[in-house]
Amino acid sequence: MLAKLLSGMTAQRDADRSARRYRDLIRQEAKIGGELFGPIQPGGRREFFCLDRHTWVWHEEWTDQDGRHHAITTRFDIRPQGILKAQDGQPYRYVTKEEGKRFCAAVRLYNERVHAELYGVAL
Repeated sequence: MLAKLLSGMTAQRDADRSARRYRDLIRQEAKIGGELFGPIQPGGRREFFCLDRHTWVWHEEWTDQDGRHHAITTRFDIRPQGILKAQDGQPYRYVTKEEGKRFCAAVRLYNERVHAELYGVAL
């Protein structure tokens, strides 16, 4: 009985450690991704990352000259028919051809930098 309890506790600790490692890697990837689009304003935050095989997230926060805080989150869903985009709870819509090209270029650059800087692998 005690062995079974300890085994369960060890499995939970391992799962917690694995989840923590995954979150840390996502945070590091998001930071690298946020740097792809130029400098970030002091006090601002920008993240761009791959959540799963079909989902990308762009998040940006900043304070304007009047001291008001702004935040925008954009989610991109990759589908066989095209790239869907939703921003801050708005309905999904397909991106234009030009926006799709820019998105694909950002994804390529993201993959190159993340693999090189975080995982030490050149693509």
